[in-house]
This record gives sequence, structure tokens and C-alpha cells, in this order.
Amino acid sequence: MKKAILYILSFFAFATSCSAMSLDEKIDAMVAPASDFLSNKIVFYPLHIFGGEIPAIILWLIIGGLVCFVATRGIPVWGFKHAIEVVTGKHKPAEESVEEGEVSSFQALMTALSGTVGLGNIAGVAVAVTLGGPGALVWMVLCGFLGMASKFAEATLGVKYRKIKLDGTVSGGPMYYIMYGLTRMKLRWFALPLAIFFSIACILEGFGGGNMFQINMATQQLIYITGGDSISFFAAHSWVFGLTIAIIVGAITIGGIKSIVKITEKIVPVMVILYLLTGLIIVAINWAHIPEAIHTIFTEAIHPKAAVTGGIFGCIIWGMRRSVQANEAGVGSAPIAYSAVQSKEPVSQGFVALLEPFIATVIICNLTGLIVVLTMPYLRPEAQAMTGAPLVSEAFASVFPFFPKILAVVIILFALSTLISWSYYGVKAWSFLFGESQQSTVIFQLIYCVVIIIGSSMNMQSVIDFTDAMMFTMAVPNLLAVYILMPVILKELKAYCIKYNVGIYKLKPIKLPKNKEEENEVSSAK
Repeated sequence: MKKAILYILSFFAFATSCSAMSLDEKIDAMVAPASDFLSNKIVFYPLHIFGGEIPAIILWLIIGGLVCFVATRGIPVWGFKHAIEVVTGKHKPAEESVEEGEVSSFQALMTALSGTVGLGNIAGVAVAVTLGGPGALVWMVLCGFLGMASKFAEATLGVKYRKIKLDGTVSGGPMYYIMYGLTRMKLRWFALPLAIFFSIACILEGFGGGNMFQINMATQQLIYITGGDSISFFAAHSWVFGLTIAIIVGAITIGGIKSIVKITEKIVPVMVILYLLTGLIIVAINWAHIPEAIHTIFTEAIHPKAAVTGGIFGCIIWGMRRSVQANEAGVGSAPIAYSAVQSKEPVSQGFVALLEPFIATVIICNLTGLIVVLTMPYLRPEAQAMTGAPLVSEAFASVFPFFPKILAVVIILFALSTLISWSYYGVKAWSFLFGESQQSTVIFQLIYCVVIIIGSSMNMQSVIDFTDAMMFTMAVPNLLAVYILMPVILKELKAYCIKYNVGIYKLKPIKLPKNKEEENEVSSAK
């Protein structure tokens, strides 16, 4: 532990020895061309269908959600009630054992939510509305709804194929169910390279969406509320804020998942409730404009304005891209957290995972989008030209001038929680590749914390392009494994529902005869 702290401090000293301005310029110059090529030429390569362009990876994720939805017979609909029962403790199988796993169902959900409920739910939604039009919100929610089925499948596999060591610590996620699940189906030749590919993509996304994007947006909001680019101390010294957050993240993540959940189970409910309350106040004050805003959202989902690049396809693409950024359904990140749950029932945590996209996309993203659409016509012209977190901040300020300060607190909490969770995701992928040793873990945490400082100094568009590219890349090996292992998922689901008499597979109740006449009728029928 002492060595780890010394290593981290030495890296911080080295990173901060560079001048801030030269660091900013060099980082953007190096990363921007690579992220642009990766995003536009490879990951989001367009397919020309139905008279428009749609990236192949978007189609891949839509198909993944539809396959999981149809295969599970619409589990987001019929399984929602049982998901609530499991996470609240109302339903707890007698066979559950606290000896297997490290965290409770609620703690696993909070950790997964801390990784998904980040700045994509605030800044990302604003980007979708400004670039894809208000109609992008409809496609965002639809993608989130299908994502509930994808999350169920991922979480179920994550728990089923996890690795529990002798000391009780757990390692799991797509790299493990790809490796072990596909090997059991005599596909080891395919499983090993696929698991390695996922792990590499997960590590890079941990540096991108889970790290640089979060700290970058938080830094921008901090600069905005402290005077802007011309006045704020952080405008020229953004690395100072990055260093502060890096020290906090490093101190928390050294203790592993048990240390992380102690923070996430407290910080996630607070930040979500705080954001929802302030957001609902804005909606309530603008209640007279709600019907018009809803009409605009649904109308432009089918007939977006000419200003939307790509028309209907541009609207759909931006909605889908931001939805995946907000809930990560089909990507395979959350199963890493869910695999640590204290449960012998993989399907039990699969039901809990249904709630994650619902909270992240259907509730939080919808609220953000509605606030932007409601207030946009009444913002000053300079604010209407903004995007990302600054636009949401202006929307909040349109009601009460001090609201941007509340939003800044929420954004920093969102960023911090996501940074913490993605550190855990990244270290598990790193350990899969390089071995589960203390030295290996410390090396990754060092790099991760230095990247936080770097991310605070980068150009936003470069970060967004790199983030989207890495996140969507993870979906390729993850959904391939889900497709191949779907028979295993459905077998587990059916056995669970019959065992605990829940869902569409539950046994029909037997109607007992009330009197002798009915008993004679039953006997005659037999």
C-alpha cells in the first residue's frame, strides 16, 4: 500500500513538472488526428441503406437489443416488477449465500450506475439535442428501453462465468464469459482472441469515456462557474483540478471493489436525487410549455428540421450514440461490477441490471433533454449557440442564477463516481491480460490517474470522438458472445422463473374445488 502511494505521488510530481500550456497543445495535437481517424473512418463507417447513412456499429447495437428483447419475450416489460423486488430485498432466494461474492445487489447496482450515470447523461444529452434535434430524445429512450434487455443478458453471464479466488475476491465481465463460456462450447480458438480484443478495448475506453471525457466536462463546468476562459484560474491551469481529482480517485480505488462500493452506494443516490429535484423544479416552473415541448420532441423524431445534418438518420444516430454513452447497454462494462455480487443466482442480478438503463436513460437523460428543449427558446443568443455541459448550465440558470453552482456540484460528483467505477473496470481488463498481481494493479492505477490530469487539458471534441469509438468497439466482441451464449441465458432464465414462480415462465395456480359438486366435476373431467 505504501509503495503504491509513493508511486502515484512520484508520477504526479513528474506530470505536473511540465508547463500546462505546452501540455494542452501537445496532447490535443497528438490525440485529435488519431481519434478522428478511428471514429470516422473505422468505428462509425457508414452503411448506405434506405436512402441514408447509418454507421454499421449503430445497426449492430440495435440488432443486439432487439435480439435480447425478443429472445427473453420482452423482459424489460414483464421483468421490471421483479427487478424492484430483488433490489429492495423483497425477493431473496433462500439459497443465497453471502460467502460468494463481495457486494450486495444494491451495491452492485450503485457501482454500475456510478459508471453509467455520468456526464453523458448531462453533456451528452445536450450534444444530442443540439446536433440531432429534439427528436433525438425519442430514439435515445427507445434505445435505452431495448438496452434493458441487453443489460439483463450481460449481467446474467457476468455472474455465471465469474472467477472467485480463494481469498473471496471476484473477477468477472465479458472477457471471462467470452473465455469460459465459449470454451465450454468448444470455441476456445475463437474465445481467446475475442476476450483479448475486448480487454484492450475496455482499457482504452476506461482511459477515454470513463476518464478523459468525464474529467474534461467537469473541468469545463468548473471554469464556466468560476468566471469563464478569460477570468477563471482553471482556464490556464486545468491540470490543477485534474491533479486534485486524480489524488482522490487513487486514494479510493486502491482498496478495490469493497472500498469503491462504500463511496458509490452513498454518492450515487445523493447525486441522482439532487439532480432530479433541481431538474423537476425547472420543469415545474416551465409547466405551461411542456405540451409544446413534447409535441416538438415527437414531431422532430420523424421530421427533424433542415438544420439537423443527415435528416432523420442524423436524428436517429445522435440519439442512439448518446443513449449508449449514457447507459452502456451492449457494451459489456457493467457486468464487471455485477459479477462481484453476493449471489448464487446469475439471473437474479440480471433482473437488477434491468433498472440501470431505465434510471440512466429513461429518467435522467429524458429529464435533461426536456429541460434543454423547454428552456432553449428563452435563452440568450450566445447560450443557444452553446453545447454540452455549458448549455445545460445555462438552462438551469434560466430559472435561478445560482442553479449552475448546484449543477457544477452534480457534474463533479457524476464525473468522480464514473472515474472511480471505470478505474475498477479497467483494472479488471488489465489484470485479465497481464495477471492479477498487486504490481500489475498499481501500474494500471498509476497510468489511470495520470490520464485524469491529461484529460482535464484536452479539447472536448477529440475526447468525444475517442470515447465513442472505444465504447462502440467493446460492443462487437461482447454482443458476439451474448448471441452465442443466448441458449445458456434462456435456460438459466426459465429455470429461475420456474424455481421461484416469477415472470412468464411461472407455474399457473391450481384451482382447488370448493365443494363436493366441483370435486365431482373435476373427477369426471379426469
